[in-house]
Amino acid sequence: MKPSLAKGTRDFTSLEVSRRKYIINILQKNFELFGFQPLETPSFENLSTLTGKYGEEGDRLIFKILNSGDYLKDLRGELKELSILTTNFNHLYDGLSEVGFESIHFDKYKELLENGLKIFANDDFYYKLLKNYFETNFEILINNKNNTKAEYALQRQNFFKDFIEPYIDSNLLESKRLTSEISEKALRYDLTVPFARFVAMNHGKLTFPYKRYQIQPVWRADRPQKGRFREFYQCDADVVGSESLWQEVDLVQLYLKSFAELKVSVTIHINNRKILSGLAEYAGITDKLIDFTVALDKLDKIGKDGVVKELLERNISQESIDKLDFLFSQSNDALENLLQLKEKFAGNETGLKGVEELEFVLTQSVNLGVDIQNLVFDITLARGLDYYTGAIFEVKADEAQMGSIGGGGRYDNLTEVFGVKNVPGIGISFGLDRIYLVMEELNLFPEDATSNVEYLFANFGGEETIEALKLIIQLREKGISAELYPESAKINKQFTYAEKKGIKNLVFLGEEEIKNRTVTFKNLEAGEQKTVSLEEFLEK
Repeated sequence: MKPSLAKGTRDFTSLEVSRRKYIINILQKNFELFGFQPLETPSFENLSTLTGKYGEEGDRLIFKILNSGDYLKDLRGELKELSILTTNFNHLYDGLSEVGFESIHFDKYKELLENGLKIFANDDFYYKLLKNYFETNFEILINNKNNTKAEYALQRQNFFKDFIEPYIDSNLLESKRLTSEISEKALRYDLTVPFARFVAMNHGKLTFPYKRYQIQPVWRADRPQKGRFREFYQCDADVVGSESLWQEVDLVQLYLKSFAELKVSVTIHINNRKILSGLAEYAGITDKLIDFTVALDKLDKIGKDGVVKELLERNISQESIDKLDFLFSQSNDALENLLQLKEKFAGNETGLKGVEELEFVLTQSVNLGVDIQNLVFDITLARGLDYYTGAIFEVKADEAQMGSIGGGGRYDNLTEVFGVKNVPGIGISFGLDRIYLVMEELNLFPEDATSNVEYLFANFGGEETIEALKLIIQLREKGISAELYPESAKINKQFTYAEKKGIKNLVFLGEEEIKNRTVTFKNLEAGEQKTVSLEEFLEK
């Protein structure tokens, strides 16, 4: 078998792992500087925990886990019961059609029907299916009592083809129903919903506002492309238990400080979900809010024409789309755009509340020294997650074409679906994998972001090997990386090994060095070779 990777996944070399750790260490340091505490949750959750939180498109991207064992056993059993029951009734009808309609015993028919339906009394799908099937068959029998048996059989066959088969396809074999039969678990889609589940389960033990950070992989059944993987890391920071808009201001600071230390120039795009709700009310499409935001969220990918086309496909009228046309021609002046919104939102309480909240975040961020060029009001920013209720963020690199490398928002109602009310929250995420690609493209990784071995000791065999290992132990106790070449091989081979691994120094501890208590080492980068005393070497 030819080895291969699953699409959308990657292996990471030692260099890549070291560079990823460099990013993670900076993020983790800043998370803790801002008062966030670490948390980890399981890689998979109950499917019911995840579904219904990400919108229609998000739910389709959840990786479901098949139940262990014979997960189709119950489904096959139900189909077998259905087959036996319909066969028995078919035999009954066949007999009745031979002796004639006058010989039908209505009480016997009713008894058989009721007994058959009792088997599926707890399954709404099968109950309705069988009841309709048997009653319609009986109706066919009455309407065709003078027909031959063959003509009656044809009538029944047509009914099965026109009604039963489509009904089974659209219900029994419909994906959602089938999924619930064969899958009860799923890989986590993001870190926010599992976090909300954790808060709901532990809210009596937590101190609010509760600030947590989480750095773990997530999985999405998306189409792999540059910067988009099916397995990737999210680095999240969330605060729950506070409605204060100062949390939004603080998270802006966290974003800018972290990316400044990574030397990645970014722009934070910001909007407010209440503004989007206000726009839907303004255009008369309040009942189409989700359809509106899902389509608008694709503006960067499919452009204005693509968004308009999708809005029409989602049954949003051309009149409503025309009222929203100003969205696609915003100026670069955030205050001017907000002023325009205030005029359109006259009497629109939700929309005006969103404008007020956004003005606060923008104004206070500028007061704290944020360059307004780094914090842009983007009225078309939607982020297609259903749980956002207030501010929404998206971070883009200024010098690389990569899409968003971070995002987040406020979600005041997320724990309610788990039975815990009045726990408002807000959080942001750093996209580790995309940040890595941006830094790699712009050559932003420092040389010391790799973890190469400092010293390789040449292996001369015999007593020299023991002495070399003694010295290696002393170096490791000082926190200096060192290793011994495993075999007593030709020195050229050992040189080649050191160069390929990027080891900085090759150490020679031969008979003469042991006798004189000295160490000879060659810096492979500079090409310089020195002999120093053992004490001087250990002081480095």
